[in-house]
Amino acid sequence: MAKRTGAPGMIGFDGVRRRRGESSPGSWLTRGVNSIFTFVRFAEFEILFVLFVLIAFIIFKDLTSRPEYNDILVKKTGGNDW
Repeated sequence: MAKRTGAPGMIGFDGVRRRRGESSPGSWLTRGVNSIFTFVRFAEFEILFVLFVLIAFIIFKDLTSRPEYNDILVKKTGGNDW
């Protein structure tokens, strides 16, 4: 099979390079995006946990800011002690 001698901008050139195991460092934007995706894959559980806690905190804070819901959470003085 003949070696491809296409210019780097041609369609399919990078795919051939990747299949052969050769790799170029790529542009700084490509390396940055790849590192972000690698981090997200590595820390997926922690990211989801922090988002869950943050959303739960915002909902709970919103509920306690309303007087009608705040009465449930705060003990009233002089009221029935159930």
